[in-house]
Amino acid sequence: MTPITEVEGRRLPLSNLEKVIHPATGTTKGEILHYYATVAPHLLPHLRGRPLSFLRYPDGPDGQLFFTKNPPPGTPSWVKAAPVPRSDDKNAHQVMVQDLPSLMWAANLVVEFHTPQWLADAPARADRLVLDLDPGAPATVVECCRVARWLRDRLAADGLEAYAKTSGAKGLHLYVPLRPAPSERVQSYARQLAVEAEEELPELVVHRMAKALRPGKVFVDHSQNNAAKTTAAPYTLRARREPSVSAPVTWEEVESCGEPARLAFLLADMAPRLAAHGDLLAPLLDPDRAGPLP
Repeated sequence: MTPITEVEGRRLPLSNLEKVIHPATGTTKGEILHYYATVAPHLLPHLRGRPLSFLRYPDGPDGQLFFTKNPPPGTPSWVKAAPVPRSDDKNAHQVMVQDLPSLMWAANLVVEFHTPQWLADAPARADRLVLDLDPGAPATVVECCRVARWLRDRLAADGLEAYAKTSGAKGLHLYVPLRPAPSERVQSYARQLAVEAEEELPELVVHRMAKALRPGKVFVDHSQNNAAKTTAAPYTLRARREPSVSAPVTWEEVESCGEPARLAFLLADMAPRLAAHGDLLAPLLDPDRAGPLP
């Protein structure tokens, strides 16, 4: 029998709690649910108000992975959804995770949480910029940190403040809080930054996606500022053999990173990090920290 749990007055069936999802560590679905309940006060503010996309991996990273934007079958009526018209479906909606019951319902599906850079009440008007730093082997997150420091200083020259998190995979994400601006303009500015980074660090950076250009370099992916694109949310678990987390990091950690393991964080690392640092990405949620797009 599927156990029923009550979360803030909502009854939730939580299934297969003993099922191993991350095989390298034996991490079970029950442990994943406990993780999301623990980080909810810090995760929810980064999800709230944004239509979500899910990368689902119910049988772990070695099973079927599938990306979904539509509310899954059986979505409870109390889970909010926002209209997000698409070329193939003008009536499309996407889930909004606004509260703890919605978060636990979604976590029970075993998902990565992905968000756009805009809020549902202001579609295609970005309130933040994101740069995804993706290393091509043999480059690692260590090289990403060098690029991140250059981009931080370049953004500061335009009066903008950058904040970093691990991707939860190989690289880094940089976020910049913005006064809302059209996504098209934000993407254009992000591309300009990527081009400048390649000009300044040609031995290290590439701004184009072509795989042939990327070995040993860091691809500065500016495309996730496109209104139709999404990025892995802060604190989301990733669909990998270990329960890796897209974890906010300090600039001191970025500056001192000399080996990839220094910026690899798992589910069990997050409670002590949050106790020590709080939410390092909280400034993204503060309108007073948002800068104007140059």
